[in-house]
Amino acid sequence: MSYRIERLGLRGEGVAKGVFVARALPGEFVDGPVVDGRITQPRILTPSADRVSAPCRHYKACGGCALQHASDTFVAAWKQQVVEQALAAQGLSAPFRPLQTSPAQSRRRATLAGRRLKSGALVGFHARGSDTVTDVAGCLLLHPALVAALPALEAVTIEGCSRKGELALTLTALEDGIDLAVSDGKPLDTALRLALPRIAARHGLARLTWDGETLYQTHAPGLTFGGARVTPPPGAFLQATAQGEAALTQALRAAIGGARRVADLFAGCGTFALPLAERAEVHAVEGDSAMLAALDAGWRGSAGLKQVTTEARDLFRRPLLADELARFDALVIDPPRAVAEAQFAQIAAARVPVVGAVSCNPASFSRDARILVQAGYRIDWVQVVDQFRWSSHVELAARLSLAHIG
Repeated sequence: MSYRIERLGLRGEGVAKGVFVARALPGEFVDGPVVDGRITQPRILTPSADRVSAPCRHYKACGGCALQHASDTFVAAWKQQVVEQALAAQGLSAPFRPLQTSPAQSRRRATLAGRRLKSGALVGFHARGSDTVTDVAGCLLLHPALVAALPALEAVTIEGCSRKGELALTLTALEDGIDLAVSDGKPLDTALRLALPRIAARHGLARLTWDGETLYQTHAPGLTFGGARVTPPPGAFLQATAQGEAALTQALRAAIGGARRVADLFAGCGTFALPLAERAEVHAVEGDSAMLAALDAGWRGSAGLKQVTTEARDLFRRPLLADELARFDALVIDPPRAVAEAQFAQIAAARVPVVGAVSCNPASFSRDARILVQAGYRIDWVQVVDQFRWSSHVELAARLSLAHIG
């Protein structure tokens, strides 16, 4: 039985008569065995004009990418459509700025799986819908510095992973070395405490952390945000690519314009707060005290930035209230994937003139934006920033302002 692909689902799979089809595109006819509502190995009977040959040799087995079989033009249009549909579901629409896509081999942060074998180790991404680990040597997604670190990860896995276990290896390419944070490994004993730093030194890692404990560090590895150098905590959240970070920062600068007093909510390590402090006083609010301390240290060690104040606060449990927000000319907000409904309700009540929003979840962004629109705001523009190339992940920046601001 053949199936005609009607559309893509939010995970990038083709959808046909309620059946999900891996690596299929709208308009294609496919067939293949259906197992639990999915065709995982489809035969493409009639290919789409948007189909291309996947550039990576691991693509058929690896779960790190979902859309290498589609042209860049198709993927860009589809990701914008995902945002448009999410807005429409809330009765909203918006003009779109040109989409920006990060290049291949630019992903500077990733979590890989490590498994110890009878001889050696296997490090890579999980296969699609499976706990099978796929080798990623020569990966076209990861920054070359991360690919070059794979031998270090294999050595760490051999030393620190049980035969039946699996390590989570979070590695980040910082400006002066690789930061590796490992979890789910063996309990630290004397032998492991001696072996792991030797591995890190031999492979030139900048820092190695085991279940939150730093075992090796040559110096304080860091990144530059604006004019400030920051040393993030081990495994801290950062934007996935330098190009994506730059695009989002540029979008937020455009969003807040000449605002003099800005609040940055969910500020992290200062990705946006510190560049914005080149022009405005910034109050940075973040629930993770270690990331906030890194932000503060970066600001204090820099020259030429305006005042940056910090506040450790769980914005889901204790959102900034309207009277606290009223003193700001503009807000920047980059919440996790969960809806920040309570915080957006306070923003609406405070009637802060301009909001620059970043989101990795178009559905939750649209629900949050609807709160502001109902309070008299308008969506001036939305920009899709595709820093998760070849994935179904969609990130965006947006400007919302009170209708009379212009």
